[in-house]
Amino acid sequence: MTSAISASPDDRLDLRGTPCPINFVRTKLRLEKMAPGTLLEVWLDAGEPVEQVPDSLTMEGYVVERLEDCSDYFTLHVRRPV
Repeated sequence: MTSAISASPDDRLDLRGTPCPINFVRTKLRLEKMAPGTLLEVWLDAGEPVEQVPDSLTMEGYVVERLEDCSDYFTLHVRRPV
């Protein structure tokens, strides 16, 4: 039996220009509305957002699968636990 977990995001959230900790709160709220096992792509600014949000999500039990530097922002892929 194969897993239905996808590699492409099921939803996207653009949080560029959103300060900490609001960006973490919005990410967590969106993840809570998503089905277990789904993948969320979050766009974050450099600096404090990209330094704080992935660590905070990991501490809350979410799986950070990828963090990519897109030159003027970062793309974070985080999966809701099954």
